[in-house]
Amino acid sequence: MVLTPSTMLDLGTKAPNFTLADPHGTTFDLSAQTMDKGLLVIFMCNHCPYVIHIREKLVQRIREYQDQGITVVAINSNDYTTHPDDSPERMAQDMKEFGYSFPYLVDDDQAVAKSYEAACTPDIYLFDKDKKLVYRGQFDSARPGSTTPITGEDLTAAVSQMLEGKEIGTVQQPSMGCNIKWKAGNEPSYFGT
Repeated sequence: MVLTPSTMLDLGTKAPNFTLADPHGTTFDLSAQTMDKGLLVIFMCNHCPYVIHIREKLVQRIREYQDQGITVVAINSNDYTTHPDDSPERMAQDMKEFGYSFPYLVDDDQAVAKSYEAACTPDIYLFDKDKKLVYRGQFDSARPGSTTPITGEDLTAAVSQMLEGKEIGTVQQPSMGCNIKWKAGNEPSYFGT
């Protein structure tokens, strides 16, 4: 595990389109989605201790966001040949065990992670209804091994501000977690910088 911060993609960036499938073969095509209130894209995986640490509260908060009209999708870009806990079969198990109410997609060639300049798990991107990036950063300041309560306050505040039409501050704390497990020779230019 290499502790890695988010690359902090430029605010205002338009969400790159993608078409990916979940472990059951159900396809999600972002270009075909109409955003009611906004879009939340989360790069995550099964085995990362940073994801595991916040997973229960994250799933709870996602249901709240969805109830408010936010489209939510999670993407696993890890190389599961070297990290079998992140295989599609294990993803399907996690979807069932933790009651995911959102698509959990396989980014097998890692092209989607690269298009978002995703670097870590979790890596969180909030877009407005026009698919423009308004927040990229941490769920909250809780980390494995710390006594900081898991609240999701940073992301929840950004969602609330967006829904209320308020400006979201540009000083945003990067998400931190395990680096995305790139396939050998597929590391992006921003990896390790």
